[in-house]
Amino acid sequence: MKDVLVIGGNRYFGKRLIALLRESGHRVTILNRGSSGAPDGIEQLVADRDDEAALESVLAGRSFDVVVDQVCYTPRQAEIARRVFAARTRRYVMTSTVEVYAYEDSASPVAEDALDLGTVTVDTGAAWEDPEFREAHYGEGKRQAEAVFAGVGAGAGEGVGVGPGAGGPVDGGGPPFAWASVRVAHVLGGADDFTGRIDHYARRIRAGEPIAVPVVNHPATYVYVEEIAAFLAWAAVGTDFTGPVNAHSHGPLTTAEICAAIERRVGGRTVFREVEVGEISPFSFSRSYGMDNSRATELGYSFSHSSAWLADAVAETVGEVRT
Repeated sequence: MKDVLVIGGNRYFGKRLIALLRESGHRVTILNRGSSGAPDGIEQLVADRDDEAALESVLAGRSFDVVVDQVCYTPRQAEIARRVFAARTRRYVMTSTVEVYAYEDSASPVAEDALDLGTVTVDTGAAWEDPEFREAHYGEGKRQAEAVFAGVGAGAGEGVGVGPGAGGPVDGGGPPFAWASVRVAHVLGGADDFTGRIDHYARRIRAGEPIAVPVVNHPATYVYVEEIAAFLAWAAVGTDFTGPVNAHSHGPLTTAEICAAIERRVGGRTVFREVEVGEISPFSFSRSYGMDNSRATELGYSFSHSSAWLADAVAETVGEVRT
């Protein structure tokens, strides 16, 4: 049995992760701001992760075998976490994202080393506290957070915004930190999918309304909601790898394949409208940055194929039978 702290993660695949860890016999504690309660039998610590003093206070005298950080979005949050948990955990797992590869456009699946964290400029002086800024820079915030945990990013100072490789070391260097990041692909499935992306398609398909896609629309890598929860649980307590790992099911999906699965479920007709400029629908991509999950496979994890779960994922999310 391991003592596991989960920061955030009260919804979607985070709540599945907590359930899996508990069912496997591990002692699970959650830390959040208290806006939602803990599942029965789970200890809850209440603090704002952006408040370092509050974290130090609520964690006084506590240590954990593993920390799983589901809600680290900025380099500032990563710096605080690294200072607070350096002496409190043997292993720190950050939930990251495929969007760290935002600058990639590769005909081949992208491996972890496509992103050199040592060249990432860490700018803690940016407006990370602004929700709109944070959302608009989601992938960049995750990139910079990873660089902080790795202790290798270049510092841009207080919002100076200099280029990659410039500046001094980030505030997060120092002693080695047993850190791993799980770069999560686009997640599908679950009646509790809060993103609205599948619904975006379902509504248009039912009505036969146009769906905006780029002229060249690339496939992308995906993962089933239950599978990413299982992978995170394995990454937390079933292995001891460090550094980044890509997490996705085999079998990239196209927008057309996702829409076909929705159409089979709800009826209607898929109509694509190609656009050269302007907003495009979710799950459609003008560049190619599908991930390569070879490292996860080599570490001993076996992902499923998207064809095994796509129909179920759509059925769970749409929640309607074809009429």
